[in-house]
Amino acid sequence: MKKWIKVSMVSVLAVSTLSACSKPQEAPTTQGSKPGEKAKFSVSMRTLAFNHVEKSPNINEDKWVKLLEQKTNTDLDIVLVPHKEFEQKMAQMFATNDIPDVVQGSGGTTGKEMAGSVQAGVFLPLDDLLQKYGQNLLKKIPKEAWQKETLNGKIYAIPEFLSNPSRRTTAIRKDLLDKAGLPIPKTVDEYLNVMRKFKEMGVENPYQGRENFKYADTFFGAYDAFPYLSMLTQQGDQIVPKFFNSDNMMKALQTYKTMFDEGLINKEFATINPTVYKNSVLAGKSGIWSMNANEALQWEQQLKANVPTAKIELIASPTGPDGKGGHYLYNSVTRAWFINKKAKNPEAIIKFYDWMLSDEAEKFFTFGVEGENYTTENGKINYKAPTDPAAVDEERYRQAFLWMVQDTTYNKGTLSMTEEGKKLMSVYDNMLAKEGRDGIQIDPGLDAYMKNPDITPASDTAPPVILQHMVKMVYGKEPISDWPKVLEEWKSKGGNDVIKEATEKFNKKDPSVTISMPRR
Repeated sequence: MKKWIKVSMVSVLAVSTLSACSKPQEAPTTQGSKPGEKAKFSVSMRTLAFNHVEKSPNINEDKWVKLLEQKTNTDLDIVLVPHKEFEQKMAQMFATNDIPDVVQGSGGTTGKEMAGSVQAGVFLPLDDLLQKYGQNLLKKIPKEAWQKETLNGKIYAIPEFLSNPSRRTTAIRKDLLDKAGLPIPKTVDEYLNVMRKFKEMGVENPYQGRENFKYADTFFGAYDAFPYLSMLTQQGDQIVPKFFNSDNMMKALQTYKTMFDEGLINKEFATINPTVYKNSVLAGKSGIWSMNANEALQWEQQLKANVPTAKIELIASPTGPDGKGGHYLYNSVTRAWFINKKAKNPEAIIKFYDWMLSDEAEKFFTFGVEGENYTTENGKINYKAPTDPAAVDEERYRQAFLWMVQDTTYNKGTLSMTEEGKKLMSVYDNMLAKEGRDGIQIDPGLDAYMKNPDITPASDTAPPVILQHMVKMVYGKEPISDWPKVLEEWKSKGGNDVIKEATEKFNKKDPSVTISMPRR
Protein backbone atom coordinates (compact mmCIF):
# COMPACT_ATOMS: atom_id res chain seq x y z
CA MET A 1 0.00 0.00 0.00
CA LYS A 2 1.07 3.61 -0.36
CA LYS A 3 2.86 4.89 2.68
CA TRP A 4 1.76 7.90 4.68
CA ILE A 5 4.48 10.24 5.84
CA LYS A 6 5.47 9.51 9.44
CA VAL A 7 6.44 11.94 12.21
CA SER A 8 9.43 14.10 11.44
CA MET A 9 12.15 15.04 13.92
CA VAL A 10 11.47 18.70 13.33
CA SER A 11 7.84 19.33 14.14
CA VAL A 12 4.28 18.11 14.16
CA LEU A 13 3.88 19.67 10.74
CA ALA A 14 5.64 16.69 9.27
CA VAL A 15 2.90 14.50 10.66
CA SER A 16 0.31 16.61 8.99
CA THR A 17 0.90 15.54 5.43
CA LEU A 18 -0.50 12.33 4.09
CA SER A 19 0.81 11.81 0.61
CA ALA A 20 0.71 9.26 -2.12
CA CYS A 21 4.30 8.32 -2.85
CA SER A 22 5.58 7.24 -6.22
CA LYS A 23 5.78 3.59 -5.14
CA PRO A 24 3.55 1.10 -6.93
CA GLN A 25 0.44 0.04 -5.02
CA GLU A 26 1.16 -2.77 -2.56
CA ALA A 27 -1.19 -5.22 -0.90
CA PRO A 28 -1.86 -4.59 2.80
CA THR A 29 0.78 -6.20 5.00
CA THR A 30 -0.37 -9.17 7.02
CA GLN A 31 0.69 -12.27 8.88
CA GLY A 32 2.73 -14.87 7.05
CA SER A 33 1.63 -18.45 6.61
CA LYS A 34 4.29 -20.07 8.80
CA PRO A 35 3.28 -21.01 12.39
CA GLY A 36 4.46 -18.43 14.89
CA GLU A 37 5.29 -15.86 12.25
CA LYS A 38 4.49 -12.32 13.28
CA ALA A 39 1.17 -10.81 12.19
CA LYS A 40 2.05 -7.75 10.13
CA PHE A 41 -0.52 -5.02 9.62
CA SER A 42 -0.76 -1.26 9.34
CA VAL A 43 -2.97 0.91 11.53
CA SER A 44 -3.78 4.60 11.32
CA MET A 45 -3.94 6.46 14.65
CA ARG A 46 -4.89 10.05 15.42
CA THR A 47 -2.08 11.74 17.37
CA LEU A 48 -4.61 13.14 19.90
CA ALA A 49 -2.16 15.99 20.60
CA PHE A 50 -0.14 13.67 22.86
CA ASN A 51 3.30 15.23 23.35
CA HIS A 52 5.12 11.88 23.40
CA VAL A 53 3.53 10.93 20.09
CA GLU A 54 3.97 14.21 18.26
CA LYS A 55 7.58 14.62 19.39
CA SER A 56 8.59 11.09 18.40
CA PRO A 57 11.09 10.94 15.51
CA ASN A 58 9.60 7.58 14.46
CA ILE A 59 6.74 6.10 16.46
CA ASN A 60 7.35 2.64 15.03
CA GLU A 61 10.77 2.57 16.69
CA ASP A 62 9.37 3.65 20.06
CA LYS A 63 10.28 1.22 22.83
CA TRP A 64 6.67 0.73 23.94
CA VAL A 65 5.58 -0.11 20.41
CA LYS A 66 8.39 -2.68 20.23
CA LEU A 67 7.35 -4.20 23.56
CA LEU A 68 3.72 -4.32 22.44
CA GLU A 69 4.80 -6.15 19.28
CA GLN A 70 6.74 -8.68 21.36
CA LYS A 71 3.79 -9.39 23.62
CA THR A 72 1.32 -9.80 20.75
CA ASN A 73 3.62 -11.39 18.16
CA THR A 74 2.89 -8.59 15.72
CA ASP A 75 4.79 -6.28 13.41
CA LEU A 76 2.90 -2.98 13.47
CA ASP A 77 3.12 -0.17 10.96
CA ILE A 78 1.57 2.77 12.82
CA VAL A 79 0.56 5.65 10.57
CA LEU A 80 -0.01 8.86 12.51
CA VAL A 81 -2.79 11.24 11.52
CA PRO A 82 -2.40 14.79 12.88
CA HIS A 83 -4.93 15.67 15.56
CA LYS A 84 -5.82 19.12 14.25
CA GLU A 85 -6.26 17.99 10.64
CA PHE A 86 -7.86 14.63 11.35
CA GLU A 87 -11.02 14.97 9.25
CA GLN A 88 -9.17 16.55 6.34
CA LYS A 89 -6.46 13.88 6.22
CA MET A 90 -8.97 11.05 6.63
CA ALA A 91 -10.93 12.38 3.67
CA GLN A 92 -7.71 12.50 1.68
CA MET A 93 -6.93 8.92 2.66
CA PHE A 94 -10.26 7.64 1.37
CA ALA A 95 -10.08 9.80 -1.76
CA THR A 96 -6.69 8.34 -2.73
CA ASN A 97 -7.68 4.81 -1.64
CA ASP A 98 -4.51 4.74 0.47
CA ILE A 99 -6.16 2.85 3.33
CA PRO A 100 -4.26 0.93 6.06
CA ASP A 101 -5.31 -2.52 7.25
CA VAL A 102 -6.89 -0.93 10.35
CA VAL A 103 -8.34 2.57 10.46
CA GLN A 104 -9.07 4.49 13.65
CA GLY A 105 -12.32 6.41 13.67
CA SER A 106 -13.54 8.80 16.34
CA GLY A 107 -16.73 6.96 17.16
CA GLY A 108 -19.53 5.34 15.19
CA THR A 109 -19.86 4.10 11.64
CA THR A 110 -21.26 7.38 10.34
CA GLY A 111 -18.68 9.78 11.76
CA LYS A 112 -17.74 12.68 9.52
CA GLU A 113 -14.13 11.51 9.39
CA MET A 114 -15.22 8.18 7.89
CA ALA A 115 -16.53 9.98 4.78
CA GLY A 116 -19.19 7.35 4.06
CA SER A 117 -16.55 4.62 3.73
CA VAL A 118 -18.45 2.07 5.85
CA GLN A 119 -21.59 2.41 3.77
CA ALA A 120 -19.43 2.16 0.63
CA GLY A 121 -18.19 -1.29 1.68
CA VAL A 122 -14.57 -0.41 2.46
CA PHE A 123 -14.54 -2.32 5.78
CA LEU A 124 -15.32 -5.83 6.94
CA PRO A 125 -18.38 -6.78 8.97
CA LEU A 126 -16.89 -8.32 12.12
CA ASP A 127 -19.68 -10.40 13.70
CA ASP A 128 -18.37 -13.85 12.73
CA LEU A 129 -14.74 -12.94 13.44
CA LEU A 130 -15.65 -11.63 16.88
CA GLN A 131 -17.50 -14.82 17.75
CA LYS A 132 -14.44 -16.91 16.85
CA TYR A 133 -11.56 -14.72 17.99
CA GLY A 134 -12.92 -11.88 20.13
CA GLN A 135 -14.64 -13.32 23.19
CA ASN A 136 -12.89 -10.88 25.55
CA LEU A 137 -14.18 -8.03 23.42
CA LEU A 138 -17.74 -9.35 23.32
CA LYS A 139 -17.85 -9.99 27.06
CA LYS A 140 -16.30 -6.75 28.31
CA ILE A 141 -17.45 -4.05 25.90
CA PRO A 142 -20.92 -2.67 26.81
CA LYS A 143 -23.88 -3.19 24.50
CA GLU A 144 -24.27 0.57 24.03
CA ALA A 145 -20.77 0.79 22.57
CA TRP A 146 -21.35 -2.08 20.15
CA GLN A 147 -24.55 -0.40 18.99
CA LYS A 148 -22.52 2.62 17.88
CA GLU A 149 -20.49 0.35 15.59
CA THR A 150 -23.49 -1.43 14.10
CA LEU A 151 -24.90 -0.60 10.68
CA ASN A 152 -27.73 -2.52 9.04
CA GLY A 153 -27.51 -5.15 11.77
CA LYS A 154 -23.76 -5.82 11.40
CA ILE A 155 -20.80 -4.76 13.56
CA TYR A 156 -18.13 -2.86 11.62
CA ALA A 157 -15.67 -1.71 14.28
CA ILE A 158 -14.15 -2.56 17.63
CA PRO A 159 -14.90 0.28 20.07
CA GLU A 160 -12.79 1.74 22.81
CA PHE A 161 -15.48 2.54 25.33
CA LEU A 162 -16.54 4.80 28.16
CA SER A 163 -18.65 3.36 30.97
CA ASN A 164 -19.28 6.80 32.55
CA PRO A 165 -20.10 9.41 29.85
CA SER A 166 -19.51 12.32 32.26
CA ARG A 167 -15.82 12.80 31.57
CA ARG A 168 -15.13 16.50 31.48
CA THR A 169 -15.04 18.45 34.68
CA THR A 170 -14.27 21.85 36.14
CA ALA A 171 -10.87 22.28 37.75
CA ILE A 172 -9.73 25.01 40.12
CA ARG A 173 -6.44 26.03 41.68
CA LYS A 174 -7.39 25.09 45.24
CA ASP A 175 -4.25 26.72 46.64
CA LEU A 176 -5.36 30.04 45.13
CA LEU A 177 -8.92 29.57 46.37
CA ASP A 178 -7.63 28.93 49.90
CA LYS A 179 -5.42 32.02 49.66
CA ALA A 180 -8.47 34.02 48.59
CA GLY A 181 -10.35 32.77 51.64
CA LEU A 182 -13.38 31.77 49.59
CA PRO A 183 -15.44 28.55 49.65
CA ILE A 184 -15.77 26.31 46.62
CA PRO A 185 -18.16 28.08 44.22
CA LYS A 186 -21.40 26.40 43.15
CA THR A 187 -23.57 28.85 41.21
CA VAL A 188 -22.62 31.00 38.21
CA ASP A 189 -22.55 34.12 40.39
CA GLU A 190 -20.30 32.43 42.95
CA TYR A 191 -17.92 31.38 40.16
CA LEU A 192 -17.78 34.95 38.87
CA ASN A 193 -16.95 36.22 42.35
CA VAL A 194 -14.08 33.75 42.66
CA MET A 195 -12.73 34.84 39.27
CA ARG A 196 -12.90 38.48 40.31
CA LYS A 197 -10.88 37.69 43.42
CA PHE A 198 -8.35 35.74 41.37
CA LYS A 199 -7.93 38.78 39.11
CA GLU A 200 -7.30 40.98 42.16
CA MET A 201 -4.65 38.46 43.25
CA GLY A 202 -2.86 38.82 39.90
CA VAL A 203 -3.93 35.55 38.25
CA GLU A 204 -3.37 36.08 34.52
CA ASN A 205 -6.35 33.98 33.40
CA PRO A 206 -8.97 33.68 36.15
CA TYR A 207 -10.91 31.50 33.67
CA GLN A 208 -8.87 29.81 30.97
CA GLY A 209 -10.42 30.45 27.55
CA ARG A 210 -9.79 28.57 24.33
CA GLU A 211 -10.70 28.89 20.66
CA ASN A 212 -14.17 27.72 19.59
CA PHE A 213 -15.12 27.56 23.32
CA LYS A 214 -13.69 24.03 23.25
CA TYR A 215 -12.81 23.01 26.82
CA ALA A 216 -14.00 26.49 27.74
CA ASP A 217 -17.75 25.90 27.60
CA THR A 218 -18.45 25.45 31.31
CA PHE A 219 -21.12 28.14 31.52
CA PHE A 220 -23.10 26.90 28.53
CA GLY A 221 -23.64 23.80 30.66
CA ALA A 222 -25.02 25.89 33.50
CA TYR A 223 -27.73 27.21 31.18
CA ASP A 224 -28.26 23.92 29.28
CA ALA A 225 -27.29 25.71 26.07
CA PHE A 226 -24.61 23.52 24.51
CA PRO A 227 -24.80 23.98 20.70
CA TYR A 228 -23.49 20.48 19.94
CA LEU A 229 -24.43 17.49 17.82
CA SER A 230 -26.01 15.53 20.67
CA MET A 231 -28.01 18.51 21.92
CA LEU A 232 -31.40 18.30 20.23
CA THR A 233 -34.51 18.94 22.29
CA GLN A 234 -38.30 19.05 21.92
CA GLN A 235 -39.73 22.55 21.58
CA GLY A 236 -43.49 22.46 21.05
CA ASP A 237 -44.13 19.93 18.32
CA GLN A 238 -40.64 20.22 16.82
CA ILE A 239 -37.20 18.76 17.49
CA VAL A 240 -34.68 21.60 17.47
CA PRO A 241 -31.13 22.30 18.69
CA LYS A 242 -30.91 23.49 22.28
CA PHE A 243 -29.57 26.85 21.13
CA PHE A 244 -33.17 27.56 20.04
CA ASN A 245 -33.85 28.34 23.70
CA SER A 246 -32.92 31.99 23.14
CA ASP A 247 -33.32 32.95 26.79
CA ASN A 248 -30.84 30.33 28.00
CA MET A 249 -28.39 30.96 25.18
CA MET A 250 -28.36 34.71 25.71
CA LYS A 251 -27.82 34.27 29.46
CA ALA A 252 -24.84 32.02 28.76
CA LEU A 253 -23.39 34.46 26.24
CA GLN A 254 -23.91 37.35 28.65
CA THR A 255 -21.93 35.44 31.29
CA TYR A 256 -18.98 35.13 28.90
CA LYS A 257 -19.30 38.77 27.86
CA THR A 258 -19.20 39.81 31.53
CA MET A 259 -16.05 37.73 31.94
CA PHE A 260 -14.57 39.31 28.80
CA ASP A 261 -15.46 42.87 29.78
CA GLU A 262 -14.05 42.44 33.30
CA GLY A 263 -10.83 40.75 32.18
CA LEU A 264 -11.74 37.41 33.77
CA ILE A 265 -11.03 35.59 30.51
CA ASN A 266 -8.12 36.28 28.15
CA LYS A 267 -8.96 38.98 25.58
CA GLU A 268 -7.50 36.70 22.90
CA PHE A 269 -9.39 33.59 23.96
CA ALA A 270 -10.82 33.08 20.46
CA THR A 271 -7.32 32.33 19.11
CA ILE A 272 -5.91 30.26 22.00
CA ASN A 273 -5.07 26.81 20.62
CA PRO A 274 -4.95 23.53 22.63
CA THR A 275 -1.19 23.71 23.22
CA VAL A 276 -1.25 27.30 24.52
CA TYR A 277 -4.31 26.41 26.62
CA LYS A 278 -2.58 23.54 28.38
CA ASN A 279 0.72 25.34 28.72
CA SER A 280 -1.05 28.27 30.40
CA VAL A 281 -2.51 25.92 33.01
CA LEU A 282 0.78 24.09 33.58
CA ALA A 283 2.68 27.37 33.90
CA GLY A 284 0.39 28.41 36.75
CA LYS A 285 -1.34 31.19 34.83
CA SER A 286 -4.91 29.84 35.11
CA GLY A 287 -7.37 29.81 38.00
CA ILE A 288 -10.36 27.82 36.68
CA TRP A 289 -10.56 25.66 33.57
CA SER A 290 -12.25 22.65 32.02
CA MET A 291 -10.46 19.34 31.45
CA ASN A 292 -10.86 15.60 31.21
CA ALA A 293 -10.95 14.37 34.80
CA ASN A 294 -8.73 11.38 34.13
CA GLU A 295 -5.79 13.70 33.40
CA ALA A 296 -6.02 15.74 36.59
CA LEU A 297 -3.29 13.96 38.57
CA GLN A 298 -0.83 14.09 35.67
CA TRP A 299 -1.53 17.76 35.05
CA GLU A 300 -0.99 18.48 38.73
CA GLN A 301 2.40 16.79 38.67
CA GLN A 302 3.41 18.81 35.62
CA LEU A 303 2.05 22.01 37.19
CA LYS A 304 4.00 21.38 40.41
CA ALA A 305 7.20 21.28 38.37
CA ASN A 306 6.60 24.99 37.72
CA VAL A 307 4.61 25.95 40.81
CA PRO A 308 5.54 23.57 43.68
CA THR A 309 2.73 24.82 45.95
CA ALA A 310 -0.01 24.41 43.34
CA LYS A 311 -2.97 22.14 44.01
CA ILE A 312 -5.63 21.17 41.49
CA GLU A 313 -9.07 20.24 42.74
CA LEU A 314 -11.95 18.97 40.61
CA ILE A 315 -15.21 20.59 41.67
CA ALA A 316 -18.85 20.47 40.65
CA SER A 317 -19.49 22.61 37.57
CA PRO A 318 -21.50 25.81 38.00
CA THR A 319 -25.24 25.36 38.31
CA GLY A 320 -27.77 27.50 36.50
CA PRO A 321 -31.44 28.45 37.04
CA ASP A 322 -32.58 24.81 37.09
CA GLY A 323 -30.05 23.90 39.77
CA LYS A 324 -28.10 21.69 37.36
CA GLY A 325 -24.92 21.95 35.35
CA GLY A 326 -21.98 20.04 34.01
CA HIS A 327 -20.32 19.44 30.69
CA TYR A 328 -21.72 17.59 27.72
CA LEU A 329 -21.91 13.82 28.08
CA TYR A 330 -19.55 11.88 25.88
CA ASN A 331 -20.40 9.24 23.35
CA SER A 332 -20.05 5.73 24.75
CA VAL A 333 -17.27 5.21 22.18
CA THR A 334 -14.02 7.19 22.30
CA ARG A 335 -12.15 5.49 19.44
CA ALA A 336 -13.14 2.75 17.04
CA TRP A 337 -11.07 0.37 14.92
CA PHE A 338 -12.25 -0.60 11.44
CA ILE A 339 -10.65 -3.47 9.50
CA ASN A 340 -10.01 -2.99 5.80
CA LYS A 341 -11.78 -5.67 3.75
CA LYS A 342 -8.47 -6.10 1.85
CA ALA A 343 -6.55 -7.08 5.01
CA LYS A 344 -5.13 -10.57 4.40
CA ASN A 345 -5.47 -11.90 7.96
CA PRO A 346 -8.26 -10.14 9.86
CA GLU A 347 -8.30 -13.03 12.36
CA ALA A 348 -4.88 -11.95 13.67
CA ILE A 349 -6.07 -8.36 13.95
CA ILE A 350 -9.12 -9.39 16.00
CA LYS A 351 -6.84 -11.44 18.29
CA PHE A 352 -4.59 -8.39 18.73
CA TYR A 353 -7.48 -6.22 19.91
CA ASP A 354 -8.97 -9.04 21.98
CA TRP A 355 -5.68 -9.22 23.90
CA MET A 356 -6.13 -5.56 24.83
CA LEU A 357 -8.81 -6.59 27.35
CA SER A 358 -6.76 -9.36 28.95
CA ASP A 359 -5.22 -9.22 32.44
CA GLU A 360 -1.75 -9.30 30.87
CA ALA A 361 -2.53 -6.25 28.74
CA GLU A 362 -3.97 -4.34 31.70
CA LYS A 363 -0.79 -4.90 33.71
CA PHE A 364 1.47 -3.96 30.78
CA PHE A 365 -0.30 -0.75 29.79
CA THR A 366 -0.97 0.33 33.37
CA PHE A 367 2.40 -0.34 34.98
CA GLY A 368 4.90 -1.02 32.19
CA VAL A 369 7.77 -3.48 32.54
CA GLU A 370 8.43 -5.39 35.76
CA GLY A 371 11.82 -4.54 37.21
CA GLU A 372 11.97 -1.30 35.26
CA ASN A 373 8.70 0.46 36.01
CA TYR A 374 7.37 -1.61 38.91
CA THR A 375 8.19 -4.47 41.25
CA THR A 376 6.07 -7.25 42.70
CA GLU A 377 6.28 -8.30 46.35
CA ASN A 378 4.07 -11.08 47.75
CA GLY A 379 1.76 -10.69 44.78
CA LYS A 380 1.40 -6.92 45.33
CA ILE A 381 2.51 -4.48 42.66
CA ASN A 382 4.69 -1.59 43.79
CA TYR A 383 4.46 1.24 41.27
CA LYS A 384 5.44 4.86 41.64
CA ALA A 385 3.84 7.22 39.15
CA PRO A 386 6.40 9.45 37.41
CA THR A 387 6.69 13.14 38.28
CA ASP A 388 9.07 14.38 35.59
CA PRO A 389 6.96 16.07 32.86
CA ALA A 390 8.46 14.02 30.02
CA ALA A 391 7.99 10.79 31.98
CA VAL A 392 4.40 11.76 32.75
CA ASP A 393 3.83 12.27 29.02
CA GLU A 394 5.32 8.84 28.35
CA GLU A 395 3.09 7.18 30.96
CA ARG A 396 0.02 8.87 29.51
CA TYR A 397 1.01 7.70 26.03
CA ARG A 398 1.37 4.10 27.21
CA GLN A 399 -1.81 4.06 29.28
CA ALA A 400 -4.09 5.96 26.90
CA PHE A 401 -2.72 6.13 23.35
CA LEU A 402 -1.25 2.66 22.89
CA TRP A 403 -3.93 0.88 24.92
CA MET A 404 -6.33 0.95 22.02
CA VAL A 405 -9.31 -0.85 23.55
CA GLN A 406 -10.20 -0.26 27.19
CA ASP A 407 -12.70 1.44 29.47
CA THR A 408 -11.32 4.96 29.27
CA THR A 409 -13.29 6.33 32.21
CA TYR A 410 -10.21 6.08 34.44
CA ASN A 411 -7.22 3.84 35.05
CA LYS A 412 -8.29 1.88 38.10
CA GLY A 413 -4.93 0.13 38.46
CA THR A 414 -2.87 3.21 39.16
CA LEU A 415 -5.57 5.27 40.84
CA SER A 416 -6.32 2.63 43.46
CA MET A 417 -2.69 2.72 44.66
CA THR A 418 -2.80 6.24 46.12
CA GLU A 419 -5.13 8.35 48.22
CA GLU A 420 -5.16 10.97 45.45
CA GLY A 421 -6.17 8.29 42.97
CA LYS A 422 -8.93 6.97 45.16
CA LYS A 423 -10.20 10.53 45.55
CA LEU A 424 -10.30 10.90 41.76
CA MET A 425 -12.31 7.68 41.40
CA SER A 426 -14.70 9.06 43.99
CA VAL A 427 -15.05 12.23 41.89
CA TYR A 428 -16.18 10.09 38.97
CA ASP A 429 -18.47 7.85 40.97
CA ASN A 430 -20.03 10.44 43.27
CA MET A 431 -19.80 13.83 41.52
CA LEU A 432 -19.49 13.42 37.77
CA ALA A 433 -22.04 10.61 37.71
CA LYS A 434 -24.62 13.13 38.93
CA GLU A 435 -23.91 16.04 36.56
CA GLY A 436 -23.70 16.66 32.85
CA ARG A 437 -25.98 17.70 30.02
CA ASP A 438 -27.37 15.56 27.24
CA GLY A 439 -30.03 15.80 24.56
CA ILE A 440 -31.90 13.87 21.90
CA GLN A 441 -29.37 12.17 19.62
CA ILE A 442 -29.82 10.89 16.08
CA ASP A 443 -27.22 8.41 14.83
CA PRO A 444 -26.66 7.83 11.91
CA GLY A 445 -26.63 11.57 11.44
CA LEU A 446 -29.23 13.65 9.65
CA ASP A 447 -28.97 13.91 5.87
CA ALA A 448 -29.88 17.59 6.15
CA TYR A 449 -26.65 18.26 8.06
CA MET A 450 -24.54 16.71 5.32
CA LYS A 451 -25.85 19.19 2.77
CA ASN A 452 -24.36 22.21 4.52
CA PRO A 453 -21.33 21.99 6.84
CA ASP A 454 -21.88 25.63 7.84
CA ILE A 455 -24.94 24.70 9.94
CA THR A 456 -23.59 21.36 11.18
CA PRO A 457 -22.29 21.01 14.76
CA ALA A 458 -19.57 18.62 15.88
CA SER A 459 -19.53 16.61 19.10
CA ASP A 460 -18.16 19.56 21.08
CA THR A 461 -18.13 22.57 18.78
CA ALA A 462 -20.98 24.71 17.51
CA PRO A 463 -21.95 24.96 13.83
CA PRO A 464 -19.66 27.49 12.10
CA VAL A 465 -22.52 29.90 11.36
CA ILE A 466 -23.54 29.81 15.03
CA LEU A 467 -20.00 29.94 16.41
CA GLN A 468 -19.02 33.10 14.57
CA HIS A 469 -21.94 34.98 16.11
CA MET A 470 -21.20 33.56 19.58
CA VAL A 471 -17.65 34.95 19.41
CA LYS A 472 -18.75 38.31 18.02
CA MET A 473 -21.34 38.72 20.78
CA VAL A 474 -18.85 37.98 23.53
CA TYR A 475 -16.40 40.43 21.94
CA GLY A 476 -19.16 43.06 21.83
CA LYS A 477 -19.20 43.30 18.04
CA GLU A 478 -22.85 42.19 17.88
CA PRO A 479 -25.63 42.67 20.44
CA ILE A 480 -26.57 39.50 22.29
CA SER A 481 -30.20 40.52 21.85
CA ASP A 482 -29.80 39.68 18.16
CA TRP A 483 -29.71 35.95 18.92
CA PRO A 484 -33.17 35.35 17.35
CA LYS A 485 -31.73 36.75 14.10
CA VAL A 486 -28.93 34.17 14.31
CA LEU A 487 -31.54 31.42 14.51
CA GLU A 488 -33.24 32.74 11.39
CA GLU A 489 -29.92 32.72 9.55
CA TRP A 490 -29.27 29.12 10.63
CA LYS A 491 -32.73 28.08 9.47
CA SER A 492 -32.35 29.85 6.12
CA LYS A 493 -29.11 27.97 5.37
CA GLY A 494 -30.70 24.55 5.73
CA GLY A 495 -31.67 24.47 9.38
CA ASN A 496 -35.36 24.20 8.49
CA ASP A 497 -34.57 20.90 6.77
CA VAL A 498 -32.71 19.72 9.87
CA ILE A 499 -35.72 20.46 12.06
CA LYS A 500 -38.10 18.77 9.63
CA GLU A 501 -36.00 15.60 9.32
CA ALA A 502 -35.29 15.37 13.07
CA THR A 503 -38.96 15.86 13.93
CA GLU A 504 -40.06 13.20 11.44
CA LYS A 505 -37.59 10.66 12.79
CA PHE A 506 -38.60 11.44 16.36
CA ASN A 507 -42.34 11.11 15.63
CA LYS A 508 -41.80 7.83 13.78
CA LYS A 509 -39.72 6.51 16.68
CA ASP A 510 -36.92 5.80 14.24
CA PRO A 511 -34.26 3.47 15.74
CA SER A 512 -31.62 6.13 15.04
CA VAL A 513 -33.19 8.37 17.71
CA THR A 514 -31.93 8.16 21.29
CA ILE A 515 -33.71 10.12 24.00
CA SER A 516 -31.37 11.11 26.81
CA MET A 517 -31.99 9.90 30.33
CA PRO A 518 -31.76 12.42 33.20
CA ARG A 519 -28.67 12.25 35.42
CA ARG A 520 -29.30 10.64 38.78
